Amino acid sequence: MLNVYLMGKKYEVPEGLTIMGAMEYAGYKLVRGCGCRNGFCGACATLYRLKGERELKVALACQTTVQENMYVATLPFFPLEKQVYDINEIKADAQVMMQLYPEIYSCIGCNACTNGCSQGLDVMQYIAAAQRGDFATCAELSFDCVMCGICSSRCPAGISHPQVGVLARRLNGKYIAPEAKHLTERVKEIQDGLCTEAIEAIMAKPIAELKELYNTREIEK
Repeated sequence: MLNVYLMGKKYEVPEGLTIMGAMEYAGYKLVRGCGCRNGFCGACATLYRLKGERELKVALACQTTVQENMYVATLPFFPLEKQVYDINEIKADAQVMMQLYPEIYSCIGCNACTNGCSQGLDVMQYIAAAQRGDFATCAELSFDCVMCGICSSRCPAGISHPQVGVLARRLNGKYIAPEAKHLTERVKEIQDGLCTEAIEAIMAKPIAELKELYNTREIEK
């Protein structure tokens, strides 16, 4: 058993639990800050500090195991600057970032965003690509972002890194990357109702079978 402090109160929890599991073991009912439980949704961004250490650390509660004398505080979300725009009216040029997210040009290159990323992304480099107007590179480097906001919580320049990545991926998908014709054709088939029966058959399958289908799917090269 380990001693952990959740929201300022001491609990004894079994070793090996994730922070999320420890909170539930201690009696917390998680209705916010809890999503997929597998590191994909980014909903469980968490702050913690170990007794005797000064550094305040960040992590996803579903991925991080508890440690002796860990002090934990969860947040429902990290506030990110989210600009509103019409993707059909903006252009994939260098000026778009200056107009929507000018704070990226205040980056001091401290790399705190990369060091804090729960997904191991090179966040500072995709921001550098966005500064250059290289949206294809920014889109590729930010592709696995789960929007948890941990990078932004560590940024002295107040950059909303996840939102910059989203914009770059949208610009890349609409204006830069070549059209995936098979995807366009499949979307039309779905709109025409040709896939309704197959979709309903998949939705009727039990969770275990859906997981097996997903894990053994054929992945395009």
